[in-house]
Amino acid sequence: MTALLIEVANGNQAAQEKLVPLVYDQLKKLARRYMRRERSEHTLQTTALVHEAYLKLVGQHSPHWQNRAQFYGTAAQLMRRILIDHARRHLRAKRGGTQVILPLEEALAFTPEHSEDLLRLDEALDRLSKLDPRQSRIVELRFFGGLSVEETSSFLNVSPITVKRDWAVAKVWLYGELRPDNGDDGKTVGTR
Repeated sequence: MTALLIEVANGNQAAQEKLVPLVYDQLKKLARRYMRRERSEHTLQTTALVHEAYLKLVGQHSPHWQNRAQFYGTAAQLMRRILIDHARRHLRAKRGGTQVILPLEEALAFTPEHSEDLLRLDEALDRLSKLDPRQSRIVELRFFGGLSVEETSSFLNVSPITVKRDWAVAKVWLYGELRPDNGDDGKTVGTR
């Protein structure tokens, strides 16, 4: 798979055609993870999310995937962006509603009722990335991408212990950011 990823990055169309069957099932699992709590009549279906993410993956200018973890990490990031954009479009159309705070695990599910929660989570991750880019990336890879500690560690080229530590700190920081009574500016929590 790594050899095919390198060939795709070099613009080899035949390699791209060989790559699709190898990655499709895993991308579908990743998309299902995002969409598992969706209502059945939602306009963005799992297959559409997979296809849109795949098109963006192979359409990147000069992608430099070095292994499968990096490829799937990038896929997870793209799927998150697609869902965030979908939520923003929904909120622009809706322009209203009340804000309900959800646990981090539930904030992932996109429904019209949870659009604002997903956007709050995305904004919190953006703030975290300014404070500690590695912690933000670990959340993205572990939570959104479903990568294991070992895959995340390989992707980021850090030890598994560092991933576990940063993962724990980032979850605490995000919990504090997403609490309804959060009055802290978040500048000290979550930094190394």
